[in-house]
Amino acid sequence: MNTSINKQANGLGGILKFVIKHNTIFIFLLLVIFSAFISDVFFTETNLSNLLKQVSGIGVVSIAMLIVILTGGIDLSVGSLVALLAVTFAILINVVILPVAILLTIVLGFALGSFSGYLVAYQKMAPFIATLALMTIARGLGFIYSKGSPVTFNSPGGSFMSDFANNSTLFVPNIAIVFFIIVALAAVMLKYNVFGRLVIAMGSNEEASRLSGIKVSKYKFLVYAISGSLAAVAAIITASRTNLGSPNMGFSWELDAIAAVVIGGASLNGGKGNAVNTLMGVLILGLIGNILNLLNVPSYPQQVVKGAIIILAVLFQKIESKK
Repeated sequence: MNTSINKQANGLGGILKFVIKHNTIFIFLLLVIFSAFISDVFFTETNLSNLLKQVSGIGVVSIAMLIVILTGGIDLSVGSLVALLAVTFAILINVVILPVAILLTIVLGFALGSFSGYLVAYQKMAPFIATLALMTIARGLGFIYSKGSPVTFNSPGGSFMSDFANNSTLFVPNIAIVFFIIVALAAVMLKYNVFGRLVIAMGSNEEASRLSGIKVSKYKFLVYAISGSLAAVAAIITASRTNLGSPNMGFSWELDAIAAVVIGGASLNGGKGNAVNTLMGVLILGLIGNILNLLNVPSYPQQVVKGAIIILAVLFQKIESKK
């Protein structure tokens, strides 16, 4: 009889460990089931399409944040970069052909991210301070270049991007497809590419990585440059969805991105996290907003719920670590 009890205890313990280890997926599934129960329109094509469109921009930014956090850093500038680069893209698309506008916007994002990377990697400035400075500069430049008003697309290229961003392929919004492709590329890079493995190694133990011959400063610089480039992609798809670039875009996205990464199980100390779990974190935040909108709950309580989910996710991480 004792053997039977022990087997049952071990079985329950194994299930509990599995749930804790994959808590992000279980939270996501519970939210989906809850959403289906509380609203008849949740599983409609219109609602799901809107949900995916809403999370795509912040999702791309969250992947950028994940890559930075894996090194033990932080990038507070991503939201403001989205605003500046959205304004830039709107201005460019009205004066040059579409491919050039896209390329120049991404190049500018890379350059701005490189600025943070240089300060962090080579001037040994704290990531919080360096990216906080860029956050302030980028938001200010966005207002200066736009003169405080949204810049509307007024060109054939703008019409094309607007149509692309607001249409779907096989019932999946095109901008969500862009997001999913970036998630897939990030997942492959972090698991199978040398660069991704070095990023995780640096976050796990930077000093050991340096002593083993890894050029830590070089890779840290590139991480912030990649973050800036992904902010440019987020700016392009977000501006295209609304047919304009506004200096108010991306407001507090850096906080939502950090939340998505933490909910996805990444450690703010670096060295732990992956793109698929960050995708789950993005979708969880999107689902929370969607559920509360369907229930006609004002936006302010949504922040309380998001905060509670973050605390829950961190507690699960601590429990998993102890196990």
